[in-house]
Amino acid sequence: MNKRLILFQIGSILILEAGLMLPSLGVALLHSEQSTTAFFFSILITAGAGLLLKLFPPQDRRFGSREGLVITGLAWILASLFGALPFYLSAQIPSYIDALFETVSGFTTTGSTILANIEVLDQGLLFWRSFTHWIGGMGILVFLLAILPQNNSHSMHLMRSEAPGPEVSKFVPRLRDSAKILYQIYILLTLIMVGCLLFAGMPLFDSLCTAFGTAGTGGFGIWNDSIAHYDSVLIEQIIAVFMVIFGINFSLYFFVFTGKLKNAFKNEEFHWFLGIILAAILMIAVNIMPLFDGFWTSWRHSSFAVTSIISTSGFATVDFNLWPTFSKIVLCLLMMVGSCAGSTGGGMKIVRIGILFKSLTRDLKKFINPRIIRRVRFNGLSIDEHVVAGIQSYFVIYMLIILASILLISLNGFDMTTTITSVLTTFNNVGPGLEMVGPTGNFYDFSGFSKLIFCLNMLLGRLEIYPLLFCFTLSAQKSTKFQSTF
Repeated sequence: MNKRLILFQIGSILILEAGLMLPSLGVALLHSEQSTTAFFFSILITAGAGLLLKLFPPQDRRFGSREGLVITGLAWILASLFGALPFYLSAQIPSYIDALFETVSGFTTTGSTILANIEVLDQGLLFWRSFTHWIGGMGILVFLLAILPQNNSHSMHLMRSEAPGPEVSKFVPRLRDSAKILYQIYILLTLIMVGCLLFAGMPLFDSLCTAFGTAGTGGFGIWNDSIAHYDSVLIEQIIAVFMVIFGINFSLYFFVFTGKLKNAFKNEEFHWFLGIILAAILMIAVNIMPLFDGFWTSWRHSSFAVTSIISTSGFATVDFNLWPTFSKIVLCLLMMVGSCAGSTGGGMKIVRIGILFKSLTRDLKKFINPRIIRRVRFNGLSIDEHVVAGIQSYFVIYMLIILASILLISLNGFDMTTTITSVLTTFNNVGPGLEMVGPTGNFYDFSGFSKLIFCLNMLLGRLEIYPLLFCFTLSAQKSTKFQSTF
């Protein structure tokens, strides 16, 4: 294990994070806010820690998958720990655990909050809160790869460990160029959304924060009643469309921009994604129609809720806690399904669901006819058996973590719906759950221990389990070795 290289890379990430706090400092300075001092010291502390880690550069800068996993896990943990400083030092979130929860929720694009009254925060803090969504959406390490020169053959280990989905593909031979393309698409789509929201009458600050939350599929609002505050069908529809856009695999946009439209529209995962969205909207719209004035009103609220949940954005226009049980169960299932691989969304990912379904179908056919030889195919390609096995293992670990988390969170003594959905929404990086943690609720009443469990769940969900599990496994191994010497 190349420890010097790991610390060196972590140092670069902390310096990068300090730089990313500067726009929020600018907003605080512009409004002469109390949080200005908090941002100033947060930047100094974060940059100082990063520079200390870079004092002893490694002689050997090559690394493999183990180093990539450790760098990824530690980067997200430390970025969250230092990213919580502005909230804590400003005393606007006086508990560090609460500040950490809010920051982890931001970076992992979850959107769950401990705040009952969001509007009391300084605008600088509101900006940082939403900006963490935008940073975390594409990934801290992908951003680092885009701006810093890296050894292409080894940097793949970094991108693979952070990227959402079972596989990572490069658009062009050089990984750095692929990362640049990703961020160019990401920035372009964000700017287009800002322009659309401005056209719809949303103020500039609101447009930026909402676009950050949508692009990162995070869902932090700047008003207590989220998107319902604007009472605008046009704004709702713009956000709903862009939630779908950012839930689609970004490689499809690369195909579109390079004129390969056929490759984009033939994508099977894309078809599954749109099919699930339309089916869920229709089912919920029919189910909630008695609650609203006509089918189109129910369709409006259903379409926004479905796109918000399946993209794991978490914005809200109505309190779906009040909807019938059937609709709430559909939304809970969508939490687990999530968006496409290679998007900024969370959840299991459509491609995993599709491959699991096809592998199950294949195994049932083999049970009926043991002599049959059939491979799982997705997107017109034959899927390697090790990929299928990896997805099956991922699903088992996914369910075990959810069950263990539910058991631990149940110690709070809250109702079953709150307990289960709080775990589902944090682990799948969705944001709102049901009952106490619904669109109008928050996570403030949970114990400090539970909030740390939620933080862990959010990180595990965003990093797709393995990088963080590897870090903990490595720590456990070292601890065992240490104890065995006595």
